[in-house]
Amino acid sequence: MTAQGIVVLGATGSIGASTLDVVARHPDRYRVVGLSAHRDIERLAELCMIHRPAYAGIADATLASELKDRLRHAGLDTRVLAGPDGLAELAAQPDATMVMAAIVGAAGLQPTLAAVRSDKRVLLANKESLVMAGDLFMREVRERNITLLPIDSEHNAIFQCMPPDFNRGLQAVGVSRVLLTASGGPFRNASLESLREVTPEQACAHPNWSMGRKISVDSATLMNKGLEVIEAHWLFDAPPEMIDVVVHPQSVIHSMVAYRDGSVLAQLGNPDMRTPIAHAMAWPERIDAGVEPLNLIDIARLDFQAADQAHFPCLGLAYEALRLGGTATAVLNAANEIAVEAFLKGELAFTTIPEVIEQTLHALGHAQADSLETVIEWDSAARSYARRLVADPRDRRFNA
Repeated sequence: MTAQGIVVLGATGSIGASTLDVVARHPDRYRVVGLSAHRDIERLAELCMIHRPAYAGIADATLASELKDRLRHAGLDTRVLAGPDGLAELAAQPDATMVMAAIVGAAGLQPTLAAVRSDKRVLLANKESLVMAGDLFMREVRERNITLLPIDSEHNAIFQCMPPDFNRGLQAVGVSRVLLTASGGPFRNASLESLREVTPEQACAHPNWSMGRKISVDSATLMNKGLEVIEAHWLFDAPPEMIDVVVHPQSVIHSMVAYRDGSVLAQLGNPDMRTPIAHAMAWPERIDAGVEPLNLIDIARLDFQAADQAHFPCLGLAYEALRLGGTATAVLNAANEIAVEAFLKGELAFTTIPEVIEQTLHALGHAQADSLETVIEWDSAARSYARRLVADPRDRRFNA
């Protein structure tokens, strides 16, 4: 068997680490062609010494020279690619047959699209590519007939529970509902009053999953689940009214698909991202992911409850943006990224995050997302507006 080449975009994050763990378990099947990071050149250099890729990408181009020096001193001839164009070039490397798209946020859109346009198998962990430009992105996927496999545990679960021919249309294959499960985050049962005092450290302490700081805050606000609703819409061509969010604190059922005949299919497993990663890398085969088998006797019970949109309005805002369509979801995503960044810096209260998003969404409106340039323009405008709200509370109608 010839080892398949893989590029890991976002190699220094939690998804990147899990991907490289699966790769290391199957050296006969996979080899690392390229790795990328945003700014963490120390960790990226360490990973290059372990996996010896032909290419290393650094999003912050100002660090390219330092990364080159580190790699040269380590005796590596790894070529350094820098900036957005460099990451796009990395994603399109002909030696790779698959790309793990795990860059967090809007920065992942351009290199992920480059992977699609290079006819790679795309393992999609960057949900913002679909949130920002779902119509454009999926159009490219369909036109090129590439294999797109979701990595988010929820969407990977849905994919596993769908019939193989779900692309014929959900109604045609008998699907009645898509049920996204949510842990509810660390504040599932918190009072509204206590949410006003939440610290970044508390918001980043997820009860079940080990994730980066930004996605941990998104999980705490339920915005992550809202973004996943939008992602599910594009991945499975499911209208908003067919997608439900169910809080499931144990994070054992990763999502479900309900059928017209009353059946509900669920995918279960321990909360370990190596499971969906290994599934997507080897699909349609199954390989060892290094994950402990699920012991249902130890779990003993599975609980479910409705998502509380009164306490966590970000979920409702995501549904609203999806129904508005066009550039509204890009505006939602951009405002959320700015608000979460400000919260993590101590510049914004936890409960103010959805208020910044709501005001930005309603103030800017939306337009038809008919080109990537249009999406990027609206993304930039939303970031500017949200930054102004963060910087000057007098601009916030909700604090007037």
